[in-house]
Amino acid sequence: MLVLSRRENEKIVFPSLGVTVQVCGINKRAVRIGIEAPASVPIMREEVAAITDTLAPTAPILGGHQLKNRLHTACLAVHLAQKQLQAGFDAEADESLSRALREFDALDRELTVEKAPAVQSKRSIRALVVEDNSNECALLAEFLRLHGIKVETACDGQAALDYLKSHDRPDVVLLDMRMPRCDGPATVAAIRRDAAYEGLKVFAVSGTTPEEWATETGPRGIDGWFQKPINPAKLVYKMNQVLGVN
Repeated sequence: MLVLSRRENEKIVFPSLGVTVQVCGINKRAVRIGIEAPASVPIMREEVAAITDTLAPTAPILGGHQLKNRLHTACLAVHLAQKQLQAGFDAEADESLSRALREFDALDRELTVEKAPAVQSKRSIRALVVEDNSNECALLAEFLRLHGIKVETACDGQAALDYLKSHDRPDVVLLDMRMPRCDGPATVAAIRRDAAYEGLKVFAVSGTTPEEWATETGPRGIDGWFQKPINPAKLVYKMNQVLGVN
């Protein structure tokens, strides 16, 4: 576990990641944190506190895709922390900040050997998050719930299709593209073949680019593409916009 004591204005630096964390202010309710990061990691607000979901140990970095996924997980954690602090969940701040810093520290050690406003949905949106990475899935689902969105999850494309057959259809499917059993393109194709899902919005949330997949964009394919690491507040804004609830 990474345990550090920092005074106000002191910094924690992860040089291999290009990430700097600075203590900007301390009071009885919360610690204000500033984070500087490269373009691949969205710059966050200086108010961060905590996540209640755990960040499970991850495998050593083997390639760019895994690195993107782990950075995406860390970014989701920080964005979720901002929202939870706004919601008044101050008691978890110290422990949760430690979890976020530990994820950055682990990445930094392994590499060594847009800020957007919060958006609250005006009506209840129903979303299905389809993601085989349990950490990413839990973090994104909790962030969406804090914005008033009703969320269900599926671990891969086949589980998503099974869910759609046995439940009322959601307003939007947030779909990872590289998954076991039934990947993103196959899942999109199955959804678009079924008249029962006509008009269902499907957003890709993926570490890959649209050019890597032969998947159509628009009503017959993907309605929007969000490349990891994403800014989840922008995702919420886009969902509200596309579904007409802004």
